[in-house]
Amino acid sequence: MVERLGDGILGEDGDIDRSRVAERVFRDREALGWLEGLLHPRVSAEYLRWRDQVAELPNAPPVTVTEVPLLYEVGGEERFDKVVVITAPEQLREARVNVSLTGRSDRLLPDSEKVKRADFSYVNTGSLQELDAFAADVMERLTAE
Repeated sequence: MVERLGDGILGEDGDIDRSRVAERVFRDREALGWLEGLLHPRVSAEYLRWRDQVAELPNAPPVTVTEVPLLYEVGGEERFDKVVVITAPEQLREARVNVSLTGRSDRLLPDSEKVKRADFSYVNTGSLQELDAFAADVMERLTAE
């Protein structure tokens, strides 16, 4: 990564600093494409290994959950039985992460399209209790199937 993106992605400790990588790649579409091409296959392979390991457990859970920020953008929805989309207005997202999302979301599928494709969706503008209630309802429905 340093060879491709430069020493500027390193933190003071000499390790790769994810926020510095983000600053670099979100300003450069070619660098972002390169990084995604490097990471996405590895992340997918790791997820599939994990899913297979969980399925082999003597008391395997009836539901496993995986967060996939670019699920639809990378065509990953086929790997899942059900998809849950949780959205929030961009201004609220920025406030929650305390980071500007400028340049990060313009290449993403619009939330409205993600919601259309999803099996379950929720607009997360309320309290943690409301989000927990939504998640509990989804889990109840998934385990009843």
